[in-house]
Amino acid sequence: MSLRTYGQYCGFARALEIVGERWGLLIVRDLLVGPKRFTDLHHGLPGIPTNVLTARLKELEQAGVVRRKLAPRPGSVSYELTEYGQELKDAVVALGRWGAKSLGEPQRGETATADSLIMALQTTFHPHAARGIHASYELRFGPLVIHAHIKNGALQTGSGPLSNADLTIETGPAIKALMAGEVSAAEALAKKIVRIKGNRKLLDRFAEVFRI
Repeated sequence: MSLRTYGQYCGFARALEIVGERWGLLIVRDLLVGPKRFTDLHHGLPGIPTNVLTARLKELEQAGVVRRKLAPRPGSVSYELTEYGQELKDAVVALGRWGAKSLGEPQRGETATADSLIMALQTTFHPHAARGIHASYELRFGPLVIHAHIKNGALQTGSGPLSNADLTIETGPAIKALMAGEVSAAEALAKKIVRIKGNRKLLDRFAEVFRI
């Protein structure tokens, strides 16, 4: 399968040729969270046709960005990023942080997934602001639940609930106002943008550490 080319001998042009096709970087985004089967990728990317997902995966495999691996279930295959593919993380994080500044209210048909929320935490995380902080968060976005551990400037994220979280935050898309500094933690609580359970002071820390 041949990639479209821009006819330029340029690293940026080559990068776009490899991951610039529609859905390509979103596949990379979800695989940065962890390996996934084809059905997991399809479920996590609502709206992508199966033939397009198949084509993008083949292109990314041929480019050395993605590889197949045997899944735990016999006869099942999953996809993961190669070491070369993992090098895209900084670019994906930077693009995610830049794009978050343009987010308004969700448009009709727009959805969030656990992987997109996990990457949202990673893209807005500021390690320097997290120095000296040791805290665990559980975030609930309707039926979606993710979690985060902060350990002195380092971040670990994952899907699912977290037992004994230092702070549980129940919220929705409006949390962007808190993360963008448009409202304070106290205002977010007063306006019911967030509901919390646990250490109240850690909401202030959350707003400092996860900043758009």
